[in-house]
Amino acid sequence: MDMDKELAEAGMPSEFSKNPILNSPYEVPKLHWQLNDKHQPTGIQNPGRRSSVYFVPIPEARRRSRQEAPQPELALEDTRKENPIVNHIRKQVQTWRNKPEDDWGVSYATKKLLMHWRSPDVTPRPFFCQLEAVETLIWLNEIAPKIVAGQKILDELKEANAEANPNLFRIACKMATGSGKTMVMAMMIAYHTLNRTRHPKSANYTNNFLIITPGITIKDRLRVLYPSDPESYFTKGNIVPPEFRADIQRAKVVITNYHAFKARETTKISKIEREVLRGHSETPLSTLETDGQMLDRVCKELLHTGDVLVINDEAHHCYRHKQTDTATAGMTGEEKAEAKQNNETARLWINGIEKLQQKVKLRGVYDLSATPFFLRGSGYPEGNLFPWVVSDFSLMDAIESGIVKLPRVPVDDAAMDELPVYRNIYKKISQQLPKKGRRKQGHMDPQDLPAELVGAMETLYDNYAKTATAWADNGIKLPPVFIVVCNNTATSKLVYDYISGYAIDDSDRWKLGRFKLFRNTDDNGKPLARMRTLLIDSQQLESGESMSDEFKKVAAVEIDNFKRERFHRSQGQNNKDISDEELLREVMNTIGKQGKLGEQVRCVVSVSMLTEGWDTNNVTHILGIRAFGTQLLCEQVVGRGLRRFSYDNFDEDGLLKPEYASVFGVPFHFAPSTGIAPPPPPQPHTRIHALRDRAHLAITFPHVRAYSVKIQGDHLTPNFTENSRMPIDPDEAPPWVETSAIVGPGEKMSLDEALQHRENEVVYNLAAETARLFAEKGEANVAARFRDLVPIARHWIKNYLTCRGETSPNYLMLEIYKREAAKRIHRACIPQPSDKETLIPVVEKYNPSGSTQHVNFLTRKKKLVETNRQNCHINLAICDSDWEMNFCRLLNNEAGVHTWVRNDGLGFEIPYTYKGRHHAYLPDYIVQIDDGHGKLDLLNLIVEIKGERDDKDRVKADTAEKQWVPAVNNDGRWGRWKFAEITDIGTARATMDDILHHSETTT
Repeated sequence: MDMDKELAEAGMPSEFSKNPILNSPYEVPKLHWQLNDKHQPTGIQNPGRRSSVYFVPIPEARRRSRQEAPQPELALEDTRKENPIVNHIRKQVQTWRNKPEDDWGVSYATKKLLMHWRSPDVTPRPFFCQLEAVETLIWLNEIAPKIVAGQKILDELKEANAEANPNLFRIACKMATGSGKTMVMAMMIAYHTLNRTRHPKSANYTNNFLIITPGITIKDRLRVLYPSDPESYFTKGNIVPPEFRADIQRAKVVITNYHAFKARETTKISKIEREVLRGHSETPLSTLETDGQMLDRVCKELLHTGDVLVINDEAHHCYRHKQTDTATAGMTGEEKAEAKQNNETARLWINGIEKLQQKVKLRGVYDLSATPFFLRGSGYPEGNLFPWVVSDFSLMDAIESGIVKLPRVPVDDAAMDELPVYRNIYKKISQQLPKKGRRKQGHMDPQDLPAELVGAMETLYDNYAKTATAWADNGIKLPPVFIVVCNNTATSKLVYDYISGYAIDDSDRWKLGRFKLFRNTDDNGKPLARMRTLLIDSQQLESGESMSDEFKKVAAVEIDNFKRERFHRSQGQNNKDISDEELLREVMNTIGKQGKLGEQVRCVVSVSMLTEGWDTNNVTHILGIRAFGTQLLCEQVVGRGLRRFSYDNFDEDGLLKPEYASVFGVPFHFAPSTGIAPPPPPQPHTRIHALRDRAHLAITFPHVRAYSVKIQGDHLTPNFTENSRMPIDPDEAPPWVETSAIVGPGEKMSLDEALQHRENEVVYNLAAETARLFAEKGEANVAARFRDLVPIARHWIKNYLTCRGETSPNYLMLEIYKREAAKRIHRACIPQPSDKETLIPVVEKYNPSGSTQHVNFLTRKKKLVETNRQNCHINLAICDSDWEMNFCRLLNNEAGVHTWVRNDGLGFEIPYTYKGRHHAYLPDYIVQIDDGHGKLDLLNLIVEIKGERDDKDRVKADTAEKQWVPAVNNDGRWGRWKFAEITDIGTARATMDDILHHSETTT
């Protein structure tokens, strides 16, 4: 299939995909791509500028079958809305901009600045989006109060602030990540300061500025806003004409991170001393700073100036939480925790501004953000635009002007899932990743990372290596950067170890990192002088407080390496003058900077979101391994890779040539539209829950994560069955992942080289992969197992592998097939319960058991069966079909059934793997029956109601019967278990009777 046809089928017209850049970055956009009702470009160019609307266009996921109904995650209704106030202001500013300079109606200093900024000869020349943001703020400050249309707009903004920001006047500029918000801050400081110098009594201007950031890293980067800084934008950035540069020194600029607003202890005092000093007083002894002391610490130099202008960088973190009963409705525990953290950040930030307002007069609050939307849990509808936004230059605008890199996302992988697997990896593997921080997590092997994750990393790395070669061939001395965003410290450390290498069991033996370009050691495990991969905890670094001892221990090697490198670079400078936190921030801030500590960093593995405002411009690859509950998070993490590397690469038409960033694991949808949309009408729902008066009917079960086997015999003897067969179908999982840019041409990341191997190599690799599965507790002689497995693997390939189409056994060299084949051979070699060998379960360390007592959730499903109060702990059973309802009624009335439960909201899962991917099998029922052993020794029967069985169903049943059941039975803590599959409802009663009355089959 040619590229044009592929792109057209993906909903990406070739005209758009070949080069989406239509406009000069320095001029008002003259063209824009027409979008269809799915927010996808049609390939038609429309004249003029796009109206201000809010959505993020992405390539639709392509499926093999065109008959399939749209998947829920892509079946988006067209909620696109224009933002009337932005579009109205935009027209007013455009009219004002087009007037002759003598009719601008602004001060002399303002006129000189505008002429300087608009000149095509100034270097560096401000982008149009930067200039428009500043022009809008100037128009609102100097022009709007003088005209009727402007006064109405100001009244609307005041009304919007009165509801959300009482007594504050905030106005916000929405600018795509990478479009240069720091330049806009510098331009506004210059505008106010130069005018204040000339009009000291005017209420329109000030020369005092408090810039608030979400973290220390941005605070450090914004030093260019200090007029006296050697790298100051006012001089090096040519923000101010030469004749005004002396005046800019009058600006008083304080830059802080919002964390500084948190009151600190004024006196170090022990708990005992605190109680003694409190005495008999009922009031706790307070040693925290007062508001005045806190402000004196944060911005002392501004408290006696009379007036201050506040500039919020990444201002979506600053809002007044709206109290509502539904703020966190429908959220998972992880999402609630994130919402709580967001609200705490917002409260601390806005409280700090309000406390400052009590001490000085605020001239206003300017917000800058790529995503000025209310966050989930804020009390406002998630994703609604701040109503005080006055200008908008969206991601699509930035793409059409070539200002940002063009993200590529997977559009096809033939997995036939809801989305391409690599579009939303975390959804597939979240249950296989550690849930806790590293300190609370038991030992995990980096080599046991999920197959999907390994596949994504290998595919992205393959493309990274090609990119690095191309950069080097073009004479670029800096390496491209690959970033990984993880869900917690435990996951980040596993990924970091897998990528860069690690000591085996804290010994002298070293496991080399999987990816050669990212290794922190040479081929012998000796640390390199310059580290290539960096492990970072963004939240800890950004607070400005000390990092935890846990993280310092994890990062000890890289901290020591960077100290040595710093000592060498500074010709013996003592490292005692820099803390570990400052050192790592310096490394982070200098990634992509020649001659600096971070210049050779190639990979950054981060827990939490990477720093907002992190201005590294050589990021080319992004992998998300965390939940993305909101599109705000999606856009933010992708934003870390949007900054262009070069702004000098123009084509013959004066347009920037596109640059790209490949993004896996970030499930892009469309960003919510602007405006306050009415909520949908409530839908009826039913609560499913455990009943207190039936607590004696509770069923407990193990939370099994994996299976371990101890083999006492000398040799392995496989027991292959029909369930051991495995097909390789090229239509189901071909050895490539195709990506397409959100805009721009796509590409195939091929793994064809993996197929160029001899027969013996295939056999040995499969045997080695199977041997690794035996390297669990108690299996020390892995080498002997490997020798056993070589002929077994050869036999399995010859007799139980089916290669369809043009596939061959060489496909077993691919991870996705090799792991699945190894699992089937492993299952066949696992001893049966009657043998002396023992199969045992690996259960969740901190939550080994589940119970029906924890069931409590809402459902909108209609097929419900009221349970028998005599034999079911749960009030209702949810069914998917009429015959499942009949089976529930059978269980309700069957005399031999002691208790039963439908597996909904229960958390009962059987882990299994299919075609190299980890899955969780949720059987339909757990039924406790008296099979002749008495009520003190009931049989726990796992029942699956299944019609037609496919290959995946066979794997589920095989795993349940041959691994889960014998492992749990051998453990003994959860009683006796058995698995039963009912394929015909007409025989269900007979099957149950057979189990009830044949106890010998249940042992």
